[in-house]
Amino acid sequence: MTAAKSYRILAAAAALLVATTGAQAETIVHKTISYFQISGKTADDLDRELSRHGPTTGSSQSRHPGATRIKFGGEITYVERNRNCAVGTANVTLNTQIILPQWKNRRRATPELRLIWDILSSDIKRHEERHAEIARQHARTLEKALKSLRPQKTCAIMEKKVGNVTRSNIDAHDAAQMQFDRVEAINFDQRMIRLLQYRAGMK
Repeated sequence: MTAAKSYRILAAAAALLVATTGAQAETIVHKTISYFQISGKTADDLDRELSRHGPTTGSSQSRHPGATRIKFGGEITYVERNRNCAVGTANVTLNTQIILPQWKNRRRATPELRLIWDILSSDIKRHEERHAEIARQHARTLEKALKSLRPQKTCAIMEKKVGNVTRSNIDAHDAAQMQFDRVEAINFDQRMIRLLQYRAGMK
């Protein structure tokens, strides 16, 4: 079976909103998992279905066997401290939507094809869960960085600092996600062969 080798995410967009009040800050993470249906009785059928029905990411119209859509958000408050403007609370939020394939005809397929599919679908899920985890790590890093900002003479200067820190952290997040995809793509064939040999040896 020739599996699609490229996994991508929808590029994350940060939107930190200025507020006047706020509760104690903590990183708020929401994760959902949804499925798209595919059908077929052969490896070629599954390849074709993944190419036709897999999720798209970003502005690209290319379809993928799975995807993790990521959205950063949150709010930040400013307070006066010793005649300077300081961060009061910083609350980063993260929403991740993992999209995975679901094969309707698995029960009627050959044992060999079921084995291949189970390995592939498990690898897709592991891959997308890792994208979500990378996003969680960077959301927490961003929140910590915002809380650590030193007071500035004016809130205008502080807002600029917040914007710079946010952009820097989101850029680092995007770079980490792309690096993960590059490594996964390089190792895909070897990983599938290793998993197939392992599962076959268990029987």
